[in-house]
Amino acid sequence: MIIPIAVIVICLLLYYYGTRNFKYWQKRGIIHDKPIPFFGNNIDGYLFRKSVTQIATDMYRKYPNEKVVGFYRANIPELVVRDPETIKRVLVTDFEHLYPRGINHKEVVEPLMRNLFFADGDLWRLLRQRMTPAFTSGKLKAMFPLIIDCADRLQKRALTVSAAGKKLDARDLMARYTTDFIGACGFGVNADSLGDEDSAFRKLGAQIFQPRVQDLIVAILKEVFPDTFKHLKYLSRLEDDFKKFVSDVLHLRNYKPSGRNDFIDLMLECKQKGTIVGESIERRDKEGRPEKATVELDDTLIAAQVFVFFAAGFETSSSATSYTLHELAFNPEIQERVQKEIDTVLAKHDNKLSYDAVKEMTYLEWTFKEAMRMLPSLGFLIRQSVRPYTFPELGLSIDADVGIMIPLQALHTDPEYFDNPMEFRPERFDPENFTRKQRDIYLPFGTGPRACIGERLGLMQSLAGLAAVLSKFSVSPAADTKRWPEIDPRSDIVQTIVGGLPLQFNERKRNVVNFN
Repeated sequence: MIIPIAVIVICLLLYYYGTRNFKYWQKRGIIHDKPIPFFGNNIDGYLFRKSVTQIATDMYRKYPNEKVVGFYRANIPELVVRDPETIKRVLVTDFEHLYPRGINHKEVVEPLMRNLFFADGDLWRLLRQRMTPAFTSGKLKAMFPLIIDCADRLQKRALTVSAAGKKLDARDLMARYTTDFIGACGFGVNADSLGDEDSAFRKLGAQIFQPRVQDLIVAILKEVFPDTFKHLKYLSRLEDDFKKFVSDVLHLRNYKPSGRNDFIDLMLECKQKGTIVGESIERRDKEGRPEKATVELDDTLIAAQVFVFFAAGFETSSSATSYTLHELAFNPEIQERVQKEIDTVLAKHDNKLSYDAVKEMTYLEWTFKEAMRMLPSLGFLIRQSVRPYTFPELGLSIDADVGIMIPLQALHTDPEYFDNPMEFRPERFDPENFTRKQRDIYLPFGTGPRACIGERLGLMQSLAGLAAVLSKFSVSPAADTKRWPEIDPRSDIVQTIVGGLPLQFNERKRNVVNFN
């Protein structure tokens, strides 16, 4: 049987399309694994056998003597950076050449992805410019009464379960706490996920990080065939819900700031100020000066910011706090020292949890940071080249649109930087012990102009939640608690754990925290 020439031509064209960039790293002398047509080096990711973080970690560990390693995400060349000096250059020094995250298509961006985390270029810069004032120390301190209320309900929920002698999923507990806080401080909404087992707000939050099979397929198609499937929406399942939620809240406030000083008020204040104007990061005039950039903050754009504030606010903090409790359950001597500090500090503050009290809990903060070292919520950072760029220390030149991966999980657990890295040791973060070399690679909140805008807010709510739990309870492993939790291979940006983090919460008979 003779195969028609047209079929042969089509097959050859498809093969060319699926392998067209596979000589990229070879030509530049960069070590890399052999790629597979269409899938590159990411076949384990597309088959959901490994998470994005695990794949990046594997590449980091496979080539210990290299400063950078080549990788192909589908057909897109990507550089896995192992070298601290190069990491600093990417995130800080040469930021203007490497500022995009590169997640969105350049021409078509679905509505909810036009937010501060995912946006690139001028939209990112102008949003960042307007939203930064919402996270000053004064505004954070003003939010603390909301944390107190949520911490009170957190204790009551844990008390109910512990009194019955049942185990409690620390992951779910802390997610409900952070969801309630984000609902209150962000939108003036009583989410009541700590009081209501079937809270609609909690279900919405969980839905964000539980993609459907069709959503995962969409994500793969957009990555393997970016131009062909650029109009498909990964977040279509959430778009209507968030648009309606924002519309309802804005309508309730008559499209005017309410005086709550929450995130919605910030958005309304930004909208009242009219067009956001600033210097362009994308375009320059003939003299090399930045051109003027503008953006209109309409309701759809507000919905996108609400989406990322809600998603990032509850998921990253709940992940980090629950893993902190997990490690303390397996390190009772450290847990006892944390509780002793909490008891001592609260005694100085009339047993009242307050902003100033939490600021004094330095060992608790070291403990939280150590948990984020061992299991950072975001296991990697990503960037993309805007234009052709040369790494001076490497003698390596890359073209525009090349991806850059910084594998945080691997860096944080590399014995070159942290001896005996799987040992839980909060003293590493004592300023007298924490070295400059460690500071350069310990980046759970990122660094540089695109560092997490909500870092201080996340730290504040996390430490307060941990103090509320540990002042009232001691945690220990449940019968089915795994020492090393299994990461869901479907995890994308945020690392999620299979089966949660079951722990026993045992009420302490001493120390009563006053929330009034």
